[in-house]
Amino acid sequence: MTVVREAPSYVRSPAGAFLNSLGVDRALVRFDLSGSVAHVEMLARVGLVTPDEATTILAGLRTIAAEVADGRFAWREELEDVHTNVEVRLTELVGPVGGKLHTGRSRNDQVALDERLYLRAAVRDLAHRLLGLESALLERAAAEATTPMPGYTHLQRAQPITLGHLLLAHFWRFDRDVDRLFATVDRASVSPLGAGALAGSTLPTDPAWVAARLGFARAFENSLDAVSDRDPFAELLFDLALLAVHASGLAEEVVLFASKEFGFLERTAALGSGSSLMPQKRNPDVAELIRGKAGGPLGDLVALLTALKGLPLAYDRDLQEDKGPVLHAVASVRGVVDALAALVPALGFDRARLSEAAADPELYATDRAERLVADGTPFREAHETVGPDARSGHAPAGGAPSAAASLGRRNAPGGPGPKAVAAQIALARARLAARSDSLSSLDRSVELVEELLQEKRE
Repeated sequence: MTVVREAPSYVRSPAGAFLNSLGVDRALVRFDLSGSVAHVEMLARVGLVTPDEATTILAGLRTIAAEVADGRFAWREELEDVHTNVEVRLTELVGPVGGKLHTGRSRNDQVALDERLYLRAAVRDLAHRLLGLESALLERAAAEATTPMPGYTHLQRAQPITLGHLLLAHFWRFDRDVDRLFATVDRASVSPLGAGALAGSTLPTDPAWVAARLGFARAFENSLDAVSDRDPFAELLFDLALLAVHASGLAEEVVLFASKEFGFLERTAALGSGSSLMPQKRNPDVAELIRGKAGGPLGDLVALLTALKGLPLAYDRDLQEDKGPVLHAVASVRGVVDALAALVPALGFDRARLSEAAADPELYATDRAERLVADGTPFREAHETVGPDARSGHAPAGGAPSAAASLGRRNAPGGPGPKAVAAQIALARARLAARSDSLSSLDRSVELVEELLQEKRE
């Protein structure tokens, strides 16, 4: 027989619709359920529920998980949030013993736990996608390792580089993004469950056991801090905002290189659509939209930091506004990374045009000055000697060195010369392998969530 239970009294308010967060926090439901499973297992270990009660509650929680997975779970807007929806449905399934689920915890430490579990899964998902993008950049860089092109400063032709060197520069930017995301997960590997509303519990709970069960490095050190700490979300949003900025930078170069003024990229269908009016147009829509989407994560970061600014300890309802910006930024950046990962392999570079641009004599002014320096001329004197001809656009007597000759002398570590680029490629391959190893460990931690929802007690 189904037991119908009214909503808990703490969610009844004339302002119920305003207080409702279900539209946002329902995205955390599987993390909420897995945290509850670990919590019930702990309650049984310390004797706060009997083994039979634990078996009943766990079966109910896993039934709810199956309902959610199948789309059969009936969300109730009047129940305010994901936690209350789960608790009420559990009591319908298992009866009054479902009321023991909340023993020794508060919604304050519960939501803080859900968020850290979500963060770990989100980083894992983004890291997999980022490694795919890095791999695509690396493969294109290897294919274009000796393709000469101009390098730019101030958007003015500066010195010769190779296309492979340019693509590797973007690889290293995104690799730093992966590193930051991994570091954020490491710092967030602290379970807040057991902190209660703000002052822990008088009951004999075991926060350290729950932390280990959920794959965290440790339990919280201070209960006030545990329920109010949103540093992990703030760090994640910074990581995503900077990642979006890096994506926007790559997208901007695609936009520029696809223009007729540069002509470095073939205007193929991979770039985007044509004009509804002008038959000749092929617009770099994908890159432009990636560039435009960078503003979203930046705004999300500001929104969260503003919500956190000046909050007194411990929990304040302002913190309900922490999830929306994070969910939005994660979804936005996920789409951006996927778009870039698909775009990079499809880019058609015009090697002839790149080589033509790399033959510009102005690019080799510094080479000429450095040859004078090598012969004993002070650099400032060499700079002044070469400058007038270089600025006039006149080719020097004897002609400018070829791109291949110039690049062949630029093999210092990290440079654009063929040996230096080959070394970069080898280092990048090793870095990708190391990142993959680190990600496998994160995979295992995230898989604990699903395992908790699927395990059957003997």
